[in-house]
Amino acid sequence: MPDSQCKHTPKCPTAASSDREAAQVVAAHPEQGWSLLCNALVLFEDTGELLPDGQIIAPHRPLATV
Repeated sequence: MPDSQCKHTPKCPTAASSDREAAQVVAAHPEQGWSLLCNALVLFEDTGELLPDGQIIAPHRPLATV
């Protein structure tokens, strides 16, 4: 989905941006554990990511504190 598909203001960060997870959800599938964001990023509930170019970002949950 190119940036021109982002119709809201402010525009969503691109999938290459460090704040890419701030983009708006356009399709949520919590029963399957993933959401599609406006910038074409697939965000998984374990915090893993699939970028539009096929690059995988490993889960990056914060470590639990005891």
